[in-house]
Amino acid sequence: MSTPHVVVVMGVAGTGKTTIGPLLAARLGVPYAEGDDFHPPANIAKMSAGTPLDDADRWPWLDAIGSWAHGRARLGGVVSCSALKRSYRDRLRAAAPGVVFVHLTGDRALIEDRMTQRQGHFMPTALLDSQFATLQPLQPDEAGVAVDVAGSPEEITERAAKALGDLPGSAR
Repeated sequence: MSTPHVVVVMGVAGTGKTTIGPLLAARLGVPYAEGDDFHPPANIAKMSAGTPLDDADRWPWLDAIGSWAHGRARLGGVVSCSALKRSYRDRLRAAAPGVVFVHLTGDRALIEDRMTQRQGHFMPTALLDSQFATLQPLQPDEAGVAVDVAGSPEEITERAAKALGDLPGSAR
């Protein structure tokens, strides 16, 4: 019998990680962790001011997410994390070798429109260009799936769950 995946819902700001993550976790029957909650206050202050994080800012954040994912090995879980660079995903995999990624992808105009409509989030739309510039999509040797963010949250979640179910070793 297969064990549940630990899934990292990744993508640029505004793709819906915080919306899709909990829906996907509920669909899979596993806990959800909000990746933004792992940021230290200094990171949130920096992003709120419109300043992109650098790698030195991200390493402790990624290590905290990796530790959570490691603790969920063989139990399953879903965590949101931008994981824009291959090196970030490699760091997560080093901490939790079995993680799989759901890369939420979409048209830049759609993502920017969604960002302008959300309230109470620290990430300004001004950082969207830097997010796209930093993004390194999943490579063929990385365990994961790309899921388009067009449509309703329920439709996106359905596509993600189906794609995960098609991965080798998935729990159905």
